[in-house]
Amino acid sequence: MKPRRRTTALLSVAALTSGLLLTAPQPASAANLIKNPGFETDGTDGMPYCWEKSGWGDNDFTFTTTADAHTGSKAMKVELTRRVEGDRKALITESAACAPVVTPGKQYDLGLWYKTTTPDAAITLFRHDTTAGWQYWTDLKTLDLAGNWTEATVRTPEVPAGTDRISWGVSVYGTGSATTDDYTMDQVPDPVLPPECTGTAQQCADGKWDVLPTRNPVRSMHSVVLHNGKVLLIAGSGNDESMFEAGTFTSAVYDPANGSYKIIPTPKDMFCAGHVQLQDGRVLVMSGNKAYPVPGGHGYEGYKDSYVFDPETETYSKTNDMNDGHWYPSATILGNGDVISFGGLREDSTGSVTAELFSEAEQQWQPLWKVNQTWSYWGLYPSMILMQDGRLFYSGSHVFGNNIPGTGSAIYDYGANTTTQVPGLRNKDERDQSASVLLPPAQDQKVLTLGGGNIDSNPDANRLTDIIDLKQPNPSYVAGPPIPQGTVDLGNGPVPQTGNQGKMYVSAVLMPDGKVLETGGALHNRADPVYETSIFDPASETFDPVAVDPEARGYHSSAFLLPDGRVMTTGDNPGNGSWNHDVSVYSPPYLFKGPRPQITSVIDTEWNYGDTQRITVDRPIAKAELIRPAAVTHSSDPNQRFVDLPLSVDGNNVDLNVTSNPNLAPPGWYMLFAVDANGVPSVAKWVHLQGPQALKATDASAHVHDFADEPTGKVVKPGKKRTSQKVSPTVSGCDRHYGSINVCVPTHFPAEVKKTTAARCEWLKANDYGRLKVNGKDDPLGLDRNRDGIACGKGDVARR
Repeated sequence: MKPRRRTTALLSVAALTSGLLLTAPQPASAANLIKNPGFETDGTDGMPYCWEKSGWGDNDFTFTTTADAHTGSKAMKVELTRRVEGDRKALITESAACAPVVTPGKQYDLGLWYKTTTPDAAITLFRHDTTAGWQYWTDLKTLDLAGNWTEATVRTPEVPAGTDRISWGVSVYGTGSATTDDYTMDQVPDPVLPPECTGTAQQCADGKWDVLPTRNPVRSMHSVVLHNGKVLLIAGSGNDESMFEAGTFTSAVYDPANGSYKIIPTPKDMFCAGHVQLQDGRVLVMSGNKAYPVPGGHGYEGYKDSYVFDPETETYSKTNDMNDGHWYPSATILGNGDVISFGGLREDSTGSVTAELFSEAEQQWQPLWKVNQTWSYWGLYPSMILMQDGRLFYSGSHVFGNNIPGTGSAIYDYGANTTTQVPGLRNKDERDQSASVLLPPAQDQKVLTLGGGNIDSNPDANRLTDIIDLKQPNPSYVAGPPIPQGTVDLGNGPVPQTGNQGKMYVSAVLMPDGKVLETGGALHNRADPVYETSIFDPASETFDPVAVDPEARGYHSSAFLLPDGRVMTTGDNPGNGSWNHDVSVYSPPYLFKGPRPQITSVIDTEWNYGDTQRITVDRPIAKAELIRPAAVTHSSDPNQRFVDLPLSVDGNNVDLNVTSNPNLAPPGWYMLFAVDANGVPSVAKWVHLQGPQALKATDASAHVHDFADEPTGKVVKPGKKRTSQKVSPTVSGCDRHYGSINVCVPTHFPAEVKKTTAARCEWLKANDYGRLKVNGKDDPLGLDRNRDGIACGKGDVARR
């Protein structure tokens, strides 16, 4: 393998386990697939036949065939005596003569016997793609320290399509040695899937929506699933200026167990704040709305205040201030538990170019001089996704108007303080209120971006999806399948979408069966709701249209996974200023496919990186994973991720192999799901994954092999220090010259609306805007032709 550059990231030891496991224990279906499994036959270069040296980085090492064997007369010892970065591996030779043949879609049980003097050793897999050749696949299991011969077993993920052979072995990435012997590899037999449907045929195929009898009491646009299973719903003023002027700021805690809501005193207007869950499960809420726009004056203003919500006491407490105001900021938790934030509007309505860093160790925002700055304006709610080597991927999803200059997508390296443009994102300036999600499993490092529009020009929202594989040396977006079309309500009831009509305000939710639910949306700026829901399968990269949320879910709507496996949707705030307080809950098809597996015990809920954690289940399962609970607003939750836990199976006892890389699973509380071969998940158990202080190898660099190492896009170093970015007061796509502040008369009407007073007024009437007072003397949209101070009055329409 080619050496990669030094990073500050930590070791990645994990893998997806998306295949099938139905009976336990499974007998081998064929003889051992490994040639020379005990190293008894000599080869070349001092290595046994069908085994080769591999590795990278700055380290001193030896490969030795030793007589200290488990059986026979030989074993293989890999030792590092000095290490700055990288690893050394003894692998099956990557050749047609030696590498075992595998079948796509199948799984394989791997086993070996080992001794170790280092905690920093792992079972590592490579795969041969029939098109792209040999490439790093994943790391499955961390080997515990062992002075005596110890057996290690683990099951591979399903073999990806296009793979014909694999190579695997042991990698050592810390000083010390790993001695291995007696390798085994057996194909897992195909399971027998008993067909069972517990609902109607339609429910089993498409799932079912229910609108809950109790309405959401607050105008919440922020939804955070807490580690006690409740949901924090933050409204602030709820985009209602009368609430702002009265100082009435609200939040609520919803309890899915009994359907109740508890109103929470809220200290400031957290309308359009940022939020993220900290390592201990508290919620960090940053900035919010300092002031609503003034027609002909300033736009929205963001304040510097920051708060923490404690799920135990259900109260907010203040932190120190941020360095800048940030209305609509990003919020990404890093592998060390710190939080980084970009973008948003400052206290003077200009765009913030200040990067902010909240220290997990100090529990406060860091002063400006301690935070690396590029002085870049990333826009509003820029989707910044943590990559497995600690860099950040800006997916191109954002809120309001055009994307950033350049390709509209980039990799940001905080340590080097550089930004590298990433190509391939189509229609980059029409991805306003698109959704981006790190696809299951996080170990695959693939991101899906779907839908979007542009509130400035207000075209029909699009059906585009784009997918990027961040494991590639030079990653680039490629076109994905279009979002399926549904119906759109243009003011006279739902009609089928036509042409290339898609949707913005998209919600995307990771589900425990390894698929993604996308739902909600609208065709135009805060208007024309789209009724369409589909399930995206990352394995086949296809959409499956399913049952549709009966409620409109456009601007200020949210969708998120509950611990019981259902998906909850809230909100909708069209341009006429109204609010949808109805709450919908979706039961996916997997809840109608037979009885659910149960996690009958979790030995320990406090997990450390690199652990092997045992659970018991009531019957065989196919996979287990950690899903980070939602903290979502405005189609954006960059911290949402699904982390697979490779399995080692002994009857109903299942050992879960926890990643050693906190960049794959940042510290915090997670929902642990066990899933059977029908894709039916258990109800989640909550587990707490500890921070980097629990790592055995604190200096380990990213074990990622050519991962995003050679991006050829333009590299931008820090620019000249500046105060801010000028931003138009109409950044939200609303002309504040008409109606109350919570009403959004679009600065640009949909293209099919003629540029006449009559046509515009007819559109506003169809969308229930009601009586619109003109604010001030200006009438930029020509809606008050008779100058009586009322837009779209009888005299205005008659005059045309």
